[in-house]
Amino acid sequence: MKKILMYRWRAYNYLDIKKTFEKMGYEITELWQHLENYDVDEAFAERLREELRAQAYEFVFTVNYFALIAEVCHEVGIRYVSWTCDNPLISMYHESVFYDTNRIFTFDETNLREFQAMGVKHIYYLPLAVDTDRIDAMLAEYGRQEAYTNEVAFVGSLYERNSYDRMEGQLTDYLRGYFDGIMEVQSDLYGSNILEPSLTPDILEELSEHYELEKSSEKSFSDLGLIFSTTTLGFKVAQIQRIRALQELSKRYAVSLYSNSDTSMLPLVQYRGGVEYWTEMPQVFHNTKVNLNFTIPNIKSGIPLRMWDVLGCGGFLLSNFQAETPRFFKEGEHLVSFYSRDDMIEKVGFYLEHDTERQRIAKNGHDLVQKLHNYDVRMAEMMEMLSRN
Repeated sequence: MKKILMYRWRAYNYLDIKKTFEKMGYEITELWQHLENYDVDEAFAERLREELRAQAYEFVFTVNYFALIAEVCHEVGIRYVSWTCDNPLISMYHESVFYDTNRIFTFDETNLREFQAMGVKHIYYLPLAVDTDRIDAMLAEYGRQEAYTNEVAFVGSLYERNSYDRMEGQLTDYLRGYFDGIMEVQSDLYGSNILEPSLTPDILEELSEHYELEKSSEKSFSDLGLIFSTTTLGFKVAQIQRIRALQELSKRYAVSLYSNSDTSMLPLVQYRGGVEYWTEMPQVFHNTKVNLNFTIPNIKSGIPLRMWDVLGCGGFLLSNFQAETPRFFKEGEHLVSFYSRDDMIEKVGFYLEHDTERQRIAKNGHDLVQKLHNYDVRMAEMMEMLSRN
């Protein structure tokens, strides 16, 4: 029997991928150990070397890319296969990304084009997926539960603990004003990202006097513009977008929030606490009339896992527009996109009043992903690309 070594961490889609590999006839060995550093951790590296020398594996697989694992696989001479579910992955901006032993799959085409332009040969486009059969069986077992029934709901973080708020006081008045300006524009701009292009050489030079760029290793080639635009400005914009949207919606409709975030800025929102991904979250999506999705600006064009999750649960999805949405879904047939905060508010009101139309779209979305975007289909696509490359 063919074997795969999988590094296990807290990735939401890990178990669905593992189960699909097993259905395809693979024997899976799991390696589960905390990484102190995604680039450098000699104790983990040695354990991985020993495992790869002890057994014959077809390849090593991870959800998301780990430079350390790529280094060891290259050293040992075995293929390393990764599939991203986050973007951008700072760990990909590392010299190891050019190794011939890598086979990198990314769900975001903008990310694909960026790394192809750098000269990375073995990187491929593969959108994410959802296991509707697992979800349908679970929902049938639990039945309808009033605790998860909502008019409008959002499941996710408010990003109130972001690094921009912690370091804002260290900036000059000019930089604060500049960043406030571009974040204000970005906060009501869906489907495109202006943050990184707005960080001009002059701005970055001044920012470097107040922001210490910490690289995980000498082989990392991530730069100040990438790090600051994503891990700092990107998360702050996500906070602004989500809080403002929920504030405005809650003035008009009954809005529920499932989150572990501080909700003190949302007095009209019904706070429901956090939910467990595998058993509780599907019930929220299935039993909510309008499920909201706000894609963090860092995901520039791809369809995030949350959108697949909502559709796979048979939920009606109202999401910000993403450039790749039309590639997979027909607007008003499988989901509904919004293009501004005002547009979102108007569409929430419309679909709350039109039950038949909303239910039709939710069913169509579920049936589409069940047929074309399940893990059996997606992993077969991955294996076919691996066989050719």
